[in-house]
Amino acid sequence: MKKSTLPFRSIGVLLADHAASHPCKTAIFDLDSGSSIDFAELRDAVERIAALLERRGVKSGDRIALLCDERIEKILVFLAIWRVGAVACPFHVESGMDHLRAILGHINPTLVLLHRELAGVLPGADDIIQFGDWNPADQSPGLFSMLPMDAVAAATNGPDDIACIFSTSGTTDRPKCGVWDHLGLWLCGLSTIDFTAMAGDDRVLEYRTFSWLSPQIITLMPFLATGLTIYMARRFSHGRFFNWIRDHDITVAVGIPTVVNMLLSKPVAVTADDLPSLRLMTSSSAPLAPDQWRAFEDHYKIKLLQFYGASEGGWLCGNRHDNRKIGTAGRPAKHMDLAIIDGDGAVCSPGVEGEISIRGPQTAVATITPDGNYEDHGPYRLFERMRCGDLGIMDEGGFVTVTGRVKDLIIRGGVNIAPLEIDGVVMRHDKIHEAAAVGIPDEIYGEEVICYVVLRDDAVLEDGELEAYCRAILPDVKTPKRFIMVRDLPKSDRGKIRRDQLKKLWLRQQEQARSS
Repeated sequence: MKKSTLPFRSIGVLLADHAASHPCKTAIFDLDSGSSIDFAELRDAVERIAALLERRGVKSGDRIALLCDERIEKILVFLAIWRVGAVACPFHVESGMDHLRAILGHINPTLVLLHRELAGVLPGADDIIQFGDWNPADQSPGLFSMLPMDAVAAATNGPDDIACIFSTSGTTDRPKCGVWDHLGLWLCGLSTIDFTAMAGDDRVLEYRTFSWLSPQIITLMPFLATGLTIYMARRFSHGRFFNWIRDHDITVAVGIPTVVNMLLSKPVAVTADDLPSLRLMTSSSAPLAPDQWRAFEDHYKIKLLQFYGASEGGWLCGNRHDNRKIGTAGRPAKHMDLAIIDGDGAVCSPGVEGEISIRGPQTAVATITPDGNYEDHGPYRLFERMRCGDLGIMDEGGFVTVTGRVKDLIIRGGVNIAPLEIDGVVMRHDKIHEAAAVGIPDEIYGEEVICYVVLRDDAVLEDGELEAYCRAILPDVKTPKRFIMVRDLPKSDRGKIRRDQLKKLWLRQQEQARSS
């Protein structure tokens, strides 16, 4: 049976199958602590934790908040929640306590499971159980000290059960939450397998938080489906990244554009020849400039695959390991009905820019808005198209290029300008590390183009240097009328540039200049 047609299987069945097929194979390796767990131990731990949750009254559909940094214990508890058909609500505490408390108020969890290192982050909250490190010999008070021996959970999870509620990345100050069922996550995992050809003998390096959708569908779901091995770290390390790959024979390394830019800004004397196990590296969560993509492959000789996803749609597009096109987000995901549509909802012809829209079972069940409202996405799974807020173009071959956000579009004198195009041109300059174009109010044209830039280390720009560089490439209407140097660009915790913050910064500086 081809991987792309793997039928849905419950968590209990998946873990039992892996434990029977390769019990002593490493399932998860924690790069920070050096600890690991094999598939037999994984299955035993998840069953025992799940059985305890059942005995404490946790039922199918109950929402369980999970607060823990990236460690093996987080995955154990995560899978145990799924094992009994409950809803895992993993949240990243670094997103801020105000946001966290607001989100918990909206989802109203039955129980909060919290790693003891985070004790005190929710003072006054009820129904909290702490847990520590997974160590059968450790009887410290907490969840793991209460586990029954050799217990097996009675409940199970099905494809239509709600699986996860998580805080989305967004581009605003107030986060919303995505609500996903098991079928949607499973199909996203199959799309990842289709993109990358992941299989049971792969070793995947993941250093992002599993509180986000992207690591769940790019790493966790293929792990469950194939029995591959996860090598996890709590955060990206420029100094350790290639050592991790070499020392542990990593075959697939996940990535985001910020990591690609960091590795280009401070190059390492490493190429694919030094990393014989590595098949490819991915890039997702934010657009990757085509020139950065080419520069990365030219320097490191590592195959890079760009994917395109959304909190409401999972994987929308992806370049395949055997069919890719640099500068694009790839072709639509296997389980996604994607179309580029115009303002009236009609499908655009190839090469014509429009808004990206989606529908199908590989989408979120619902969204919980920042105000706590529950927006059902059921119609988008059946017949209506959901507009994603992104602009894009699909070529004759079906490859999609994301050209920008609808709300970030700059309209200068009636001309629509995509900031990403300007960003890409400016970042070709050898003194520029990052760039972000925005539109600011203009009395004549409605909006004018300016660009915030981050210089490479020790770089010095001459007056007019960037403007002259851009005028040689861009038409006058798209050439920024001012370049503003900053130490860094405001970004979401997923690495997406916060252009709304740059616009506020501009307006604030103008107000200060007028009052001085």
